[in-house]
Amino acid sequence: MRIIITNSSNEPIYEQIINQIKALILKGELKEGQLLPSIRGLAKDLQISVITTKRAYDELEKKGFVEVIPGKGSYVAPQNTELLKEQKIKIIEAKLNEIVEESKLLGFTFEDVNSMLKILFEEE
Repeated sequence: MRIIITNSSNEPIYEQIINQIKALILKGELKEGQLLPSIRGLAKDLQISVITTKRAYDELEKKGFVEVIPGKGSYVAPQNTELLKEQKIKIIEAKLNEIVEESKLLGFTFEDVNSMLKILFEEE
């Protein structure tokens, strides 16, 4: 599992960890039942406080992304596929909203943006 911490980000470190682990789960790169690095191990790898890593794991557990089994570790929790799909749609909508706002600022029309999307879809 690769997590990158950016010190220049306005986002707190624990939120960077949460968001990256959630993204890995939503993309399917972390599978249900997969063991996550220990809190101490991840803290050591990222060169951050154990408290920060624990806070991230606790939040992930509260949000239903991680199950903690005392004495065994933290595992990717079983996910409701409909809920996952809904969360992915929400992420796409947020990104599209940013694109629409930027496009309007630059004077692009719907057709302009639609053409760009069509080209990008065809490239994939």
